[in-house]
Amino acid sequence: VQLQASGGGLVQAGDSLRLSCATSGGTISNYHMAWFRQGPGREREFVAAFRRSGSDITYYADYVKGRFTISRFNAKNTVYLQMNSLKPEDTAVYYCAASSTASFSSYYSDTSRYAYWGKGTQVTVSS
Repeated sequence: VQLQASGGGLVQAGDSLRLSCATSGGTISNYHMAWFRQGPGREREFVAAFRRSGSDITYYADYVKGRFTISRFNAKNTVYLQMNSLKPEDTAVYYCAASSTASFSSYYSDTSRYAYWGKGTQVTVSS
């Protein structure tokens, strides 16, 4: 499956952005889907994820909980990340990823469990 993230940009603290992850060559309902990010000089870190179709279970990193929302539109094979109340520390390249790993609830934040990655989209939040 191929993934392509878009929707990044330069915003001010407190603003909102919605990222999109368009997929092809596969159906998102068959995969666990997630967003990760990598800030300047930092390792790639988990942001949010949901289990493949059939469950409404979502997972969020503590530093985005209550501000970010992951969702999907199966008919468009697209995953979204709604980001509200953005902070300068949210500045990063954001990546979408797909996984078919077992025991996802134990490994959803582990980058090594994701076999498919899209090119990232830059989000810059100014103070």
